[in-house]
Amino acid sequence: MSYYSIVGDYLRKADIQINGNRPWDIQVHNPRFYKRVLRDGDLGLGESYMEQWWDCPQLDEFFTRVLRHGLQYEIRMGWKTALYALWARLTNLQTKVLAKKSIRHHYDLPQTLFEAMLDKGMNYSCAYWEGAETLEQAQRNKLELICRKLYLEPGMKVLDIGCGWGSFALYAAEHYGVEVVGITLSKNQVQYARQRAQNLPVQFYLMDYRELDGQYDRIVSIGMFEHVGYKNYRRFFRIVRQCLADDGLFLLHTIGHRETVYSGSPWLSTYIFPHGLIPSLAHIARAHEKLLVLEDLHNIGAHYDPTLMEWHRRFEEHWPTLSAQFDQRFYRMWKYYLLMCAGIFRSRYLHVWQIVFSKNGVPGGYKSIRL
Repeated sequence: MSYYSIVGDYLRKADIQINGNRPWDIQVHNPRFYKRVLRDGDLGLGESYMEQWWDCPQLDEFFTRVLRHGLQYEIRMGWKTALYALWARLTNLQTKVLAKKSIRHHYDLPQTLFEAMLDKGMNYSCAYWEGAETLEQAQRNKLELICRKLYLEPGMKVLDIGCGWGSFALYAAEHYGVEVVGITLSKNQVQYARQRAQNLPVQFYLMDYRELDGQYDRIVSIGMFEHVGYKNYRRFFRIVRQCLADDGLFLLHTIGHRETVYSGSPWLSTYIFPHGLIPSLAHIARAHEKLLVLEDLHNIGAHYDPTLMEWHRRFEEHWPTLSAQFDQRFYRMWKYYLLMCAGIFRSRYLHVWQIVFSKNGVPGGYKSIRL
């Protein structure tokens, strides 16, 4: 059986045709595509798209169908993927040195890219679209939801682990009167966040979470845990417990995997988020055992699909300007990243969890907050 026939048989299970005329069908421009995908799997699929070997008018729906029909389990793991998985299982890919390099690979890209794509508040995590019609409102909803779940009160000291460009810290300080310390490994993010701080009681530091000390009434981590790595999960939770006041609350906002895996997508790990890993509930359960009490878990993963689609719309809208800084290969890479991820969340293959922990259990029980 030819490589073409094998790939075609796989795709038909998801109602995807080669050179079909529907938006989710693929158009193959290079016949070497079939062998490459069967040999290299996820990595070969993404790289061949970047190299213009194939196209698809609606990549997000292509990936939704692929994942809903479980095709990711049917294509044999190539040697490159197997080697990466073994390396990730045996090695700590998120040491201090490697973590710094990984974060700067992505978050220290030219600021113009993120300013064009994100909302005005520069939130780079799943928005909350309940009752919202714009990305700006959906991201404010997310920040407000987190603040309420933490039961913030004026004068509280709050730690933001992985503060990004300062969105949560600034919002919490302005609207809830709290003092916030934010840390990140991105030089660009620290500089940008400090410029936005003005006279608010917030401080931003270029720091690894493993260097933290001090005591805080509340701790939050939004979209950072995906960079911690399973070999470091337990240490992460120990540090949170160490820094959290006895009556404090910790909110973890993270992408979540429905399976327990020990390596991420080879393509995403190579080109977008080096050494990233999506935790499972089993990972989180083992990591916080005897350290914290899980008070509340809220799955908002369905909201990431419209968030990513809006990021992609804005990226396309601003590409004529961005093209002065980035080449066509980057364009295809970034488009593939955003639309692939939209399809992943639309298929419900991955989720987004907001998990509230206490240090010793909330007396009488924690009252869950939903907007």
